[in-house]
Order: sequence, then C-alpha cells, then structure tokens
Amino acid sequence: MASKKAASKRGKNAQRASSNVFSMFEQSQIQEFKEAFGCIDQDRDGVIKKQDLKETYSQLGKLNVPDEELDAMLAEGTGPINFTVFLSLFGEKLNGTDPEETILNAFKLFDPNGTGFVNKDEFQRLLMNQADKFTAQEVEQAFSVAPIDVSGNIDYKSLCYIITHGDEKEES
Repeated sequence: MASKKAASKRGKNAQRASSNVFSMFEQSQIQEFKEAFGCIDQDRDGVIKKQDLKETYSQLGKLNVPDEELDAMLAEGTGPINFTVFLSLFGEKLNGTDPEETILNAFKLFDPNGTGFVNKDEFQRLLMNQADKFTAQEVEQAFSVAPIDVSGNIDYKSLCYIITHGDEKEES
C-alpha cells in the first residue's frame, strides 16, 4: 500500500512539474510538437538519443553530423529527452526565457556582497530608469510574484526559479 501512495505522490509531483510547459502552448501546437517528436524519435522508445538524431539528419540529407554537435543538442535537456523535456526546450526557445544561471548572474551584478538579495526600491529605480525602461505597472507586475522579505529585499534566487519554472501559487 505504501508503494502505491509513493507512486501516486511521484506521479502528482511529476504532473505538477510538467504542467507549466503544457500551459505554454495551444493544444494544436502540442500536437504538432508531438508529431515532430515522433519523427525524430526514430526507434519509437519515447526518448530522443544520439542515434535518433543521426537518423533524422540522414533522412534530411545531412550526413556525417559531428558527434560533438549531436552531444551539444542532447545536453540542452536536463536529462533524457522525452516529450516533456522536448516541449520545455522549445518553450524556452520560443518564449525567450534565458537559462536560470544567466538570470542569476545578471542579479549578482546588483548583489556585490553575495547575499542572495537585492533591495526592492533600488531595483525598482534601476528597472524604471535604465536600458529597457519598465513602466510602474510592469514593475508592479514583476514584484507581484517576487519573494520580498519584511526589509524590502528581493530573494533573487527564488525569483529566478519562478521566472524559469513558473510560480506554484499560479497553478493552485
């Protein structure tokens, strides 16, 4: 009985983790991605591997693709490239979300002491006065999901996670 509960809980966690990616696309788009995935997954085992990529390239007339290039493609996934990972990769590319590490590095520029926090008021001033200037409404929208402590500091590590993985509060 305990193993059924554990399996059920794992299933719910996996569903929650993947639900964000499916909400990024219309049902018709998901179907198109599923068809593309099926074309690439040559051995139909549900996972895209190097051999699948080689065979796909071969069918498209591109022979002798360097292994390094194929390895780099596969490394973009966070593990085996199943359909959910495949969809996530396209979601990131199409929606223009930078990788979490890139966003963290940008925030670190505003955190010279490495505390993991940036001051909300100072950050708001920068957002509204530098580069692509945010409007007050855009800042308010960004801060609505930002984890801000009682001292007015933004926990930018948590914010980066929210930006790249979604806000669990939105899914409830």
